[in-house]
Amino acid sequence: MSHIVTNGRKAVVLLSGGLDSMVAAGLAREAGYGLLALTINYNQRHAVELASAARIAEALGVERHIVLPLDLTLFGGSALTSDMAVPKEGLTPGIPTTYVPARNTIFLSLTLGFAEASGARDLFIGVNALDYSGYPDCRPEFIAAFQAMADLATKAGVEGNGFTVHTPLQYMSKADIAREADRLGLDAGMSWSCYDPADGLHCGRCDSCRLRSRGYKEAGLPDPTRYAVRPEEAA
Repeated sequence: MSHIVTNGRKAVVLLSGGLDSMVAAGLAREAGYGLLALTINYNQRHAVELASAARIAEALGVERHIVLPLDLTLFGGSALTSDMAVPKEGLTPGIPTTYVPARNTIFLSLTLGFAEASGARDLFIGVNALDYSGYPDCRPEFIAAFQAMADLATKAGVEGNGFTVHTPLQYMSKADIAREADRLGLDAGMSWSCYDPADGLHCGRCDSCRLRSRGYKEAGLPDPTRYAVRPEEAA
């Protein structure tokens, strides 16, 4: 893709390397923002997503991509930051063990700091309140509360130059997100969703793999993901 800025503004995208963050970044770019990206290396089990974030940042012509080390295994409390098993029994109600305590609060706070230091007033995050795993920090109430806090907690906000937290995927289904990736001309094969990689492949059994696969099936699009086990065949 060519890098064309039409609105003269910069936005910081929280870029995990997953499908959702890739599409959020693509939509920010389509809206004409010059892109800055922040990826957090929190010593996550699925650290392969960091390479995906780098590929996506390059493909989208990101002006500056920071990969910030933040070892959340020192806190633990999640299957993604400890030796706790990643659940693979299928999607179940409630908050799963893959929830990382306060992750989006921590990550958005860092994104906010990067934005203020860079003169950006727009933050993009790929949270979703429909097809997701039940995480409380993906809800619109959380985003609204964080934006209010951002304006109270920053020099820019106090001086009347507040921030906007954009959540363009908030009410999209996974199928909608897959269609958006296709419409934007993004190679979804660059993105990584799996919580528990198996020899460089998506495991096909964790919640994230199941949601991704189901989204592509419902969208009627070919799934570019390489799975160790096809999710529809997983027990």
